[in-house]
Amino acid sequence: MTIDTEILTPDAAGIERAAHLLRGGALVSFPTETVYGLGAHAGEDKAVARIFDAKGRPRFNPLIVHVADVAAARRLVEWSKMADILAGAFWPGPLTLVLPLRKGAPVSDLVTGGLSTLAVRMPDHSIAARLLQEADIPVAAPSANASGRLSPTTAGHVLDSLAGRIDAILDAGPCKLGLESTIVGLVDSPRLLRPGGLPAEVIEDALGAPLGTSGPGIEAPGQLGSHYAPRAGLRLNATTRRDGERLLGFGSVKGDLTLSAGGDLVEAAAQLFCHLHALDTMGDHTIAVAPIPEHGLGRAINDRLRRAAAPRMTPDQAE
Repeated sequence: MTIDTEILTPDAAGIERAAHLLRGGALVSFPTETVYGLGAHAGEDKAVARIFDAKGRPRFNPLIVHVADVAAARRLVEWSKMADILAGAFWPGPLTLVLPLRKGAPVSDLVTGGLSTLAVRMPDHSIAARLLQEADIPVAAPSANASGRLSPTTAGHVLDSLAGRIDAILDAGPCKLGLESTIVGLVDSPRLLRPGGLPAEVIEDALGAPLGTSGPGIEAPGQLGSHYAPRAGLRLNATTRRDGERLLGFGSVKGDLTLSAGGDLVEAAAQLFCHLHALDTMGDHTIAVAPIPEHGLGRAINDRLRRAAAPRMTPDQAE
């Protein structure tokens, strides 16, 4: 069934309307500092199920719950000393913590993807913060795009992907960071489950210890082998353009569009999905991507690019 998707302005009336919709079980896309999320009441099975249906997302892929403050997170998960250290240093911000789900927490089983843990985050965006405070509920929110496709960094990207499938979009302009949150597991020793907008090196400095690595199974969002993909194929580590290609440049490699002519990884992260969206609309071609250094935010950029270039999942593999 196609529904009318409202476009809401980021003022008091728009935020109040978005909060009212969320409390009533609707799907509302809202901006964060990373990408636009697709929010639903995390405690309502039907609302959460609508996220999976709208995105075409596999049910085994867990969701991140967005909260207004640390107190709200502590009501959902078994908090720890390490969580205190990382939340104190980096919340609000692009860091998601995976912790044991608190017994009796008001969270739908669909949110956890069958796991005994929950991913929680406090976004660093004034509109998102006001929305979470106004709604006064835990909000499950993956990226607001069709599953496996490019993440949205503008309301226009959301509309192109999900118009007619969601109830509203709270439009507050482009996202500042443009790259999803870093996910750290804190069930035992701290482990990097997904590189993202907060460099792993910074987290390790705060902890005074190295981060471990993720295991073979799905432990958090963003771990599918094929993910974040444009419709076009991708060729990585390209220094020149071949026939039938568009080139996404970086540093000294000049392209049809360039992530950062000066080799700035912060600028490159902010431009990544926006430029891939733009190149994907330029016709039938392969997108060649210049080499990106494997450190700092480059680690997260390369993670997204490798997953985007991986063989695409078929519908039966996604179930």
